[in-house]
Amino acid sequence: MLNQTELKRNVADAAVQYILPLLGPVVILGVGTGSTVDLFIDALAAHKGSFRGAASSSERSSARMRDLGIEVFDLNEVAGMPVYVDGADEIDRGLCMIKGGGGALTREKIVSSVAERFVCIVDESKLVDRLGRFPLPVEIIPMAREAVTRRLTSLGGQPVLRAGYVTDNGCEILDVAGLDIPDPKAMEAWINNIPGVVCCGLFALSGADVALVSGQDGVRQLAAS
Repeated sequence: MLNQTELKRNVADAAVQYILPLLGPVVILGVGTGSTVDLFIDALAAHKGSFRGAASSSERSSARMRDLGIEVFDLNEVAGMPVYVDGADEIDRGLCMIKGGGGALTREKIVSSVAERFVCIVDESKLVDRLGRFPLPVEIIPMAREAVTRRLTSLGGQPVLRAGYVTDNGCEILDVAGLDIPDPKAMEAWINNIPGVVCCGLFALSGADVALVSGQDGVRQLAAS
């Protein structure tokens, strides 16, 4: 039986094969962050001569790509990209996601918004029927911490400050457990409109276009309905 690392490596390799037809000498890719994306970056490095470079959602991924000889571009230099590849903490069958366990949720939304296609890469443990088992990350401006906490508590959640953590944007994260999320799009919009919230980790208004899901029987592809 494959362990989780092996499942992640399989889907990372599958993602590279998926994007190979999209590569070209002027192509800039969008790359997310996380343990599965680390493996994707490692596999992508073998093809670094087939595309121009990448824009990243985190300093962690940028550093890893530079170390492997992949040129990293500031997103302000990029007019468009054919594909953005990233993982998820949870994804449902409609390809709505919870992301941000690694703290890069806001930059992930920004970079993915520039791409024509969002490819989510996960192992089968991340596929759920309903979002909410994984605590929802919410990036906040520090002065709004208590005000936002009260609003999130009114939704039935239990917000907890991610202790000692500061995002690449200089902000804080509240991890909100216990949320019931029957309508991910409505909840994403409601939370994002709370004053002091930079971004919440629901990716439903703009979810994934394709999910590659790694299981014991191989990697299967799910498309947004």
